[in-house]
Amino acid sequence: MPSMVVIATTAVPDHLRGALTRWTSEVLPGIFVGSVSARVRDELWSAVTETVTDGAALLIHPAPTEQGYALRTAGTRRRIPVDFEGLTLIRMAGPPKAKKLQSEF
Repeated sequence: MPSMVVIATTAVPDHLRGALTRWTSEVLPGIFVGSVSARVRDELWSAVTETVTDGAALLIHPAPTEQGYALRTAGTRRRIPVDFEGLTLIRMAGPPKAKKLQSEF
């Protein structure tokens, strides 16, 4: 049975965006919404994770949890989903640390 999915992408290749529009509607740049079966959802997510490279992606789909949905993430991101006693919370990662310059004296 089809269920609603939301896929949010940032800095992904155009061909991935094109592939996602075959099954979903791009309602805003990088935000895809559709109603697909679990099999199609998993195949789409597989394509996203293989292609995301330096970008970021998030999949939200219905699940039998307290919140009623599950999150999946791929790629580089500052927001990291963390399970907290059955609830999915979002942890913000700090900015990347700058490399220290070493002098050669």
